[in-house]
Amino acid sequence: MNHVILLFSLLVVPAFADEESQKTTQNFSSNSASHKRLKRDWIWNQMHIKEEIDTPLPHHVGKITSSVRHNNAKYIIEGEYANTIFKVEETSGDVYAFERLDREKKAEYELTALIIDRRTNQSLETPSKFIIKVYDINDNVPVFVQKVFNGSVPEMSPVGTSVTKVTAVDADDPTVTGHATVTYQVIKGDEYFTVDDSGVISTTRADLDRENQSTYEIIVKAKDGPGSSGDSSTATVIITLTDINDNFPVFKHPSFHFKVPENISIGGEVGRVKVEDIDEPQHRNTKYSFVRGDYRDTFEIVANPFTNEGIIRPKKPLDFEKVAEYRFDIEATDPTVDLRYFKAGGSRSISTVTIEVTDVDEPPVFTKLPYEFKVRENDAEVRTLGSVWAHDPDAAKRKIRFIRRRASPNGDYIRVSDTGIIQLPKPLDREFSSSYNITVAAQEILEDGRLSDRESHAQVHVIVTDENDNAPELVYPEEPRVCENAAPGKVVIRISATDKDEIPPRGFFKYSLATEDSNFSLVENYDNTANITVKYGQFNRELAKIHYLPIIISDNGDPEMSSTNTLVISVCKCNEKGNFTFCEERAKQVGVSIQALVAIFICIFTIIVITLLILLRKRHKKDLSGLGRNVAEIHEQLVTYDEEGGGEMDTTSYDVSVLNSVRKNGAKPEAVPSPYAQVQKPPGNVASGAGEMAMMIEVKKDEADNDRDLLPYDTLHIYGYEGAESIAESLSSLESSSSDSDIDYDFLNDWGPRFKMLAELYGSEPNEDFVY
Repeated sequence: MNHVILLFSLLVVPAFADEESQKTTQNFSSNSASHKRLKRDWIWNQMHIKEEIDTPLPHHVGKITSSVRHNNAKYIIEGEYANTIFKVEETSGDVYAFERLDREKKAEYELTALIIDRRTNQSLETPSKFIIKVYDINDNVPVFVQKVFNGSVPEMSPVGTSVTKVTAVDADDPTVTGHATVTYQVIKGDEYFTVDDSGVISTTRADLDRENQSTYEIIVKAKDGPGSSGDSSTATVIITLTDINDNFPVFKHPSFHFKVPENISIGGEVGRVKVEDIDEPQHRNTKYSFVRGDYRDTFEIVANPFTNEGIIRPKKPLDFEKVAEYRFDIEATDPTVDLRYFKAGGSRSISTVTIEVTDVDEPPVFTKLPYEFKVRENDAEVRTLGSVWAHDPDAAKRKIRFIRRRASPNGDYIRVSDTGIIQLPKPLDREFSSSYNITVAAQEILEDGRLSDRESHAQVHVIVTDENDNAPELVYPEEPRVCENAAPGKVVIRISATDKDEIPPRGFFKYSLATEDSNFSLVENYDNTANITVKYGQFNRELAKIHYLPIIISDNGDPEMSSTNTLVISVCKCNEKGNFTFCEERAKQVGVSIQALVAIFICIFTIIVITLLILLRKRHKKDLSGLGRNVAEIHEQLVTYDEEGGGEMDTTSYDVSVLNSVRKNGAKPEAVPSPYAQVQKPPGNVASGAGEMAMMIEVKKDEADNDRDLLPYDTLHIYGYEGAESIAESLSSLESSSSDSDIDYDFLNDWGPRFKMLAELYGSEPNEDFVY
């Protein structure tokens, strides 16, 4: 076939060339007569060449020819692969291929033909493009686009259900019959699946069960040229069976046994029953139900959506003393199973469940809940409201003790006895709280007298009913004011009242003035309010700028309660339009509550008592110090004596007889007469009057007031005058040298080193060598 095409090309081209040459010559002759130049044309046929030619190179492709007749004409080609793969003979125009061509790499080549003057390289004709096409031969094997294909199909699908599609590609020319036609064949797994010419794989059996085999691996072959024994390629196809809900759940055990304490909470977990469902998790929809046993109202079975287990929960409290064991049958099923694919073997799976209830020490159980009592406020006769009751649910039946745990409001308003009696220690006030709540705990009394640590609680609610024991009170408005020139009937303010007591539906307030002797009147509005109006008009600000209006407010309760309230009204200056222009500011009333007054009084009384106790304690210590003093105390008193005292008349704190008593071998002052009582004042002092000290003081004060250079009067020179009535005369050493006293001071030598200096100064035989 290929040789015939090539021969046809070689025969047709020269004939075509001769015919064109004759036409050209004729045209040239006619045109020469008319002196016109004709266009020259290229002459060649479309070129073809077969791929993969096995003859020696080069391979003749075709011939290019021009109508130009020139002795120096030269053929050349340009373009892709010109003068490399393809070359042209310069004089004849024959084109040759110097390489074997592969159509699968490149199917055609585009070149440009030129004819030039060999000497001048000038173009003798316009260049023209031509195409060399490569003919295909069946030299390629179909190749799968991938080595491994994946597909899936639901299990138990009907015969012919599509699974997946495989694709193989042949690189040969598809326009040539048989060169690129691909056929498929299952060479492994053909007992389960088949493939058609388009590559679609489908099932050949309707009993493919995922639970038996979930995946299949088949091999598909692809080849071209149907009926020929050409080469082929293969690919692997992995087919997965997807799950459908075609299996019922089955209990793993024929029976289940659980133990649970009786105090398990409602909704708590008693136990779990387990089933096995060979379908995948998304197709496990197990439902549990009771088959036999009258305990549907006691328990429920809920399926866990993640584990498919059945969780048994109590729906009401369990009681060991009533029922110690529960036994019932349960069934597991799946309502979503597709019955079209249901396998034989039964749709029911039944198991027996036994629940053993164990005894626990339960707290007491209150009865007759809730507890609510009512009592009238301020009822002094009611002391007991009622009682609460609880019992031991266990077999021991222990006694119960009741304890109050919490109270609202907090305080000792309601008490609970050990036996559960609700008591009132004092009447309740509804205005303080309209209801009282307490929490009562019940505990069992053990055999040894102790209380159990387990307790239960009950709420007790006490409602206090109202009694009309509070008078209504005025709701004070914001500074009521009236113009001094107000006309009669002018409404000053609208007043209202409030009552701490509960106001009944038909309750109302009555208003009245405590006195009619005022320039105001009261008008009832019959809606629990009243208007204060001007009675006569024209107020005199010179007489009163503020009016205090007493108002009586009463209710219609039983008994009727009333109160007198004072409304303070300011009289103001106003302009012609009745607008206030000037009002005196009221003095702010500062009130102190009774509780504050009581607290202040208690503080003052406490301070007075503490002060009196401190004074009494000091007085008591002073009395004790004058009784049991010894010699050492007297010495210390004399050493620390640094006060001026009140003169020699002051013998209360420092009695001279004490000194004499110590000198007489420590005898008590009361037992020995004081020698100072026998000492007589010098004659010169007898005539001294009692007023001399006062006169002396006045003189000294006058000197101190008028002379700024004098020393303060509280220095030693105040001992210059000792007075006329001192039995001990002067204790000062300023006038000791001129003293005529006959008292013997030798006893000072017996008082120790502390009085050595004093003994030398007052001794009977002074030391002449002593220098002061």
